[in-house]
Amino acid sequence: MIFTHSFKKRIFDIIFSFIGLVLVIPLIIPFIFLIWLQDFENPFYIADRVGLNFKKFKIIKLRSMIVKADKSKVDSTSANDPRITKVGAIIRKLKLDELTQLFNVFKGEMSFVGPRPNVERETNLYSNKEKELLKVKPGITDFASIVFSDESEILKDHQNPDIAYNQLIRPRKNFLALTYIKNKSIILDLKIILLTIFAFINKRKTLSLIIRILRSYETPEEIIEMARRNNKLTPMAPPGLKDIIYSREI
Repeated sequence: MIFTHSFKKRIFDIIFSFIGLVLVIPLIIPFIFLIWLQDFENPFYIADRVGLNFKKFKIIKLRSMIVKADKSKVDSTSANDPRITKVGAIIRKLKLDELTQLFNVFKGEMSFVGPRPNVERETNLYSNKEKELLKVKPGITDFASIVFSDESEILKDHQNPDIAYNQLIRPRKNFLALTYIKNKSIILDLKIILLTIFAFINKRKTLSLIIRILRSYETPEEIIEMARRNNKLTPMAPPGLKDIIYSREI
């Protein structure tokens, strides 16, 4: 019997998300309590994201912001965003808010590796090329998640973080995400998971390893250059579009 990539990936996700949850739950319990202690509100942030085949699902994260922070309709978060709580700043720095997404992986709404899920306000802006990202399950990590793990620092001090995201980060993240989709495999997923962990120890070395992987797939040089992170980010058009984004109005 020949198992498809999707079937093998789902079996992998079920087994390792269960193991991950067993290991992670004792780690996050103290933070759940600390979040609740701040304002006696729900320590979890549960919100709509767009997943496979444009279907919405509820993403589960540890709450790192004030209650009803999304009412501001600002979707991108800078490092100095006033909505971030004191405990939330620690959680975000350690990426602990992402660990509860293992529940989404176990439920089958997400995978360990895949393009990061986005809000509908952002996916409505996607070009036809970018909509290819919604033909696979979103993931906790991928090339782009590692390369732009400092997203909040990039957006720091920008007057409009959402526009800055669309000009500086979205184009590069989605080019890298499309590269992942083109070359996806269980072996590549394992490499990305290990690189995600290693990035906490030495991000510069991790980027060089990502570049080595991209070169093995004969990735265009302009995309490899995005993964280097050697140059200051300047506005560029997203995949499939000719113009830089200046408005989120459709």
